[in-house]
Amino acid sequence: MDIPIFPTDEAPQSRDNVRIEQVEVQPYRDRRRIFIHLKVTAFLERPNLLIVAHDMDDNIVSELDIIETMHHDMEFTMHLRNLVTPDPAGIYSLSVDLFYETRNPPIDRHIESFEIPEAEPEDTEQHE
Repeated sequence: MDIPIFPTDEAPQSRDNVRIEQVEVQPYRDRRRIFIHLKVTAFLERPNLLIVAHDMDDNIVSELDIIETMHHDMEFTMHLRNLVTPDPAGIYSLSVDLFYETRNPPIDRHIESFEIPEAEPEDTEQHE
């Protein structure tokens, strides 16, 4: 009788079968940070990841290196820096590279677009 240690859809895979399965990007209300949910195939060998956020003009506004992650389901907060304008509103892209020894070429790459909304107007109601 076999007793599975992992759910069958999460059985660890060799490096050739490891892929980026899910990338979700959500801006925080402060419009200066983004929440990232990232899921990769369960793995036998720990992969590296490079996450880079670019603005509309392809300028790097944030970068995160993950070396030999131990988790296949991850969450991060990235701070948007090096912004060209004081208002961060606009369309951005987030690229995720999954690799082992070398990033050229990566084992897998995923690019996700996201938008930082315009600032909400201040609450102008009078308080009594």
